[in-house]
Amino acid sequence: MGKTPVLVIMAAGLGSRYGGLKQLDAMDEGGHRLIDYAVFDAKRAGFETVYFIIRKENQEDFHNLIGSRMEACLDVHYIYQELTHVPEECFVPAERTKPLGTGHAIWCCKDVVKCPFVVINADDYYGVSAYQQMYDYLTGLPSDSTAAYGMAGFQLDRTLSEHGTVARGICQTDGSGYLRSIDEQTSIAKKDGKIFAQARSDEAPRVLAPDTTVSMNMWGFTPDVFPFLEEGLCHFLNMTLPEDPLKAEYYLPKELDRLVEDGSVHVRVLPVTEQWYGVTYKEDKPLVTAALARMQKEGIYPKYLWEVMQ
Repeated sequence: MGKTPVLVIMAAGLGSRYGGLKQLDAMDEGGHRLIDYAVFDAKRAGFETVYFIIRKENQEDFHNLIGSRMEACLDVHYIYQELTHVPEECFVPAERTKPLGTGHAIWCCKDVVKCPFVVINADDYYGVSAYQQMYDYLTGLPSDSTAAYGMAGFQLDRTLSEHGTVARGICQTDGSGYLRSIDEQTSIAKKDGKIFAQARSDEAPRVLAPDTTVSMNMWGFTPDVFPFLEEGLCHFLNMTLPEDPLKAEYYLPKELDRLVEDGSVHVRVLPVTEQWYGVTYKEDKPLVTAALARMQKEGIYPKYLWEVMQ
C-alpha cells in the first residue's frame, strides 16, 4: 500500500465497563496492563504509530495511566468516540449514554487514519505472532488494493474462560483461507472435555470443535473500509437504533459478515495458534498474571516493557 500500517485500539468502553479507568488492574509486578503488552508487541512487529479510541472525558486519565508510558518510543494519538459524532442527517436519542459499538468506533477514525491499520480491543492479549502476521499482511498488499482486509483467526479452545461462558464470533472460511461468514455465539463454555454453544435457552446446545476458528476483533483494514462502515452506520442509526435506543450497538463483526456475504469485501483469515488471554471474569486474573510471569521468565517479555523500548 506504500504506507506503514498503524495500530488502532478501541478503548472507549473501558471507563464504562470497569467503573472508571483508575480501576483498570495491573497484570504484573511492573504495573503493566494488557494494553501495554498489546502496544509492546505491535511495536516489535514494526508499528510506529498508535491511535487510541477513547471518550473525550477520559483523555486526561487515559494519558496519565497508559499513553504517557509509551510516548517516548511511539507516535501516540487520541480519537474520540462521541455520541454526537455521526453522519449527517443521522442523530442519536438524547437518552442514549453508552457508546454506539465497535463499528461506530472505527468509523470515527475516518478523518484521521489515512493508511492501512490494524484494529484491536484494549483489554485482550493476542500474542506476539498475531501482530507480526497482521503487519506483514498489510505491508504486502498491492498499492492499488481495495476491499482486501485481514482478520486474525484464533482457535476456539485457546480463547475460553474456566469461570463461565464467553461470546465468540464463529468463523467459516473457504478453501483459500478467506472468510465466508461470522456467527456470533454469546454462550460458549467448556464442560466435561467438550465445548458447547447455546444460542438460546430453549435450544439444545451444540458441540464445537476445539480448533474452530473464531474472531477476537483483531482486524486489518485499508482506508476504503470507511465508506462501507458509514453506509452501515446510517442504516443502524435510522432503522435499528430506534427499536432499542438505549442498548443497540453497531458491531464491527456483524457489519463485516454482511459485507462478506454480499461480496463487497474479501477478508483473508490469518491463523493464530497462540493462546489468547483476557479477564472476562475477575477469577480469570490469576491465570493471566501467571501466564505473563511465565513469559517474562522465558524471556518473551522484559520486566519493565517501556524502559527497554526507550
